Amino acid sequence: MKKKRIAVFASGSGSNAERIFEYFKNHNQVEVALLLCNKSTAGVLERAKKFSIPTFTFSRQEFYNSHLVLTTLKDQQIDVVVLAGFMWLVPAYLVEAFPDKIVNIHPALLPKFGGKGMYGMHVHEAVKAAAEKETGITIHLVNQQYDEGSILAQFSCKIDPNNSAEEIAKRVLKLEHENYAKVIENLVLNQV
Repeated sequence: MKKKRIAVFASGSGSNAERIFEYFKNHNQVEVALLLCNKSTAGVLERAKKFSIPTFTFSRQEFYNSHLVLTTLKDQQIDVVVLAGFMWLVPAYLVEAFPDKIVNIHPALLPKFGGKGMYGMHVHEAVKAAAEKETGITIHLVNQQYDEGSILAQFSCKIDPNNSAEEIAKRVLKLEHENYAKVIENLVLNQV
């Protein structure tokens, strides 16, 4: 049986990407076939190398004003696209080429604390400022707006008013590492 092929997009150090690489390393039905990155100096590129995953870097111009990325995905016979700390809005041509097959993770319980500019520590600082009693992660499909695609899963954790934004971030990252790959696996095996 031919394995389903995932492409991971990342922009940063890649701790979530590495968890995904690890999860699917010896999977009998799914493989991470490619890492795509918009920064040639991103730490995630080294993480991909450790797992012998091919990498492809691209510029903003190539992403938004050409079909180079789409051609690369098609050439690699990618079934599902996974965003793991990828900060650019996915252009319409990619969303249309992979309908309901692009998944993202957001470090809050959407619809709260989502949208343009809400990423990383900005989210955790906003959660703290709002004196929320819980936060978590949202794993969702990607459409042409930030954080507005259909929700696949949410996982939450309690937080204390005394928690710093950094402490909140650690709890949320733990949820991400525990759950993202499992939700991706479910999407790939049941919907593709």
